[in-house]
Amino acid sequence: MKSIVRERGIEQYLRERVRAAGGRAYKFVSPGNAGVPDRLVLFPGGRAAFAELKAPGKKPTLLQQAQGEKIRKLGFPVVVIDSKQGVDEFIRKYSSAVQ
Repeated sequence: MKSIVRERGIEQYLRERVRAAGGRAYKFVSPGNAGVPDRLVLFPGGRAAFAELKAPGKKPTLLQQAQGEKIRKLGFPVVVIDSKQGVDEFIRKYSSAVQ
């Protein structure tokens, strides 16, 4: 029987993989600012990115899209991840990025 991957499973996988890469994946909450990304991810070397985690095939809400765009305009990457493969791609891209 094939297991169903849920958002929380992807989020847990992200935390584990970021930690293995030497980084931290902080739960990001900002009272009064609904729709902000789920995680603020910090990697060695001063690299930072925001991650919005979704169940496979799910898309961010309009509010989440708007908040992500505000953060991008400030120069920070915001990535939507809906699979473990997406987590692996995120780790490859941001943990080894040259500053």
